[in-house]
Amino acid sequence: MGEAMMSTQSSQSAVHSARRAGEVRSRERAYRAAAAVVDPEIPAVTIADLGILRGVEMEGDVAVACVTPTYTGCPAVLAIELAVEAALRKAGFEPRVERVISPAWTTDWITEEGREKLRAYGIAPPANASNSIRALFGETEVACPRCGSLETARVSEFGSTACKALYRCERCHEPFDYFKCI
Repeated sequence: MGEAMMSTQSSQSAVHSARRAGEVRSRERAYRAAAAVVDPEIPAVTIADLGILRGVEMEGDVAVACVTPTYTGCPAVLAIELAVEAALRKAGFEPRVERVISPAWTTDWITEEGREKLRAYGIAPPANASNSIRALFGETEVACPRCGSLETARVSEFGSTACKALYRCERCHEPFDYFKCI
C-alpha cells in the first residue's frame, strides 16, 4: 500500500511539474510577443528596450501585460497598450493590458541595447543618472549621436516629442533629439 501511495504522489508531482513547465513556456511566449512591440514614436526601439513593459503573467488562459507609461501625459500610451493587446492576441492569447503607474518609469530602465538603438537612430540616449539634480535641470553633457562630440547646445527644451529635447552639434552641425532624463 505504501508503494502505491508513493507512486500516486510521484505521478501527481510529475503532472504538476509538467503543468508548471507549460505555464512558464506560455508566459515566456507571451512576454516575447509583447516585448516585440515597437514604440510608435521611436520605431527603432521596442517597449522592452525602453523598459516600459514591466512584465507578463498568465492568469489561466489570459496573458496579463503590465505597462508603465514614460510619463503621465504620454500621447502614445494608448497606442502602445492596443499594440500589446494585438500582439498577444496574434500569438494566441486572450490579452489584458494593465497600466502600472507606481513606481513611475525612469530613463534608467532603458536597456543598454535600447540606448544603442536610440543612438543608431540618431537620438542621444539619456544619461544614466535620472536622480541627478544636474540632469533634472538639463545640465547634462549630451554627446552627439552622429559624431560623438560633447560640443553640443540645446536649441529647444522640446524636440519631436515632449520626452525629448532638441540639440545641435557644434562640431558636425547636425541637429538631433536628446531623450531627456526622467
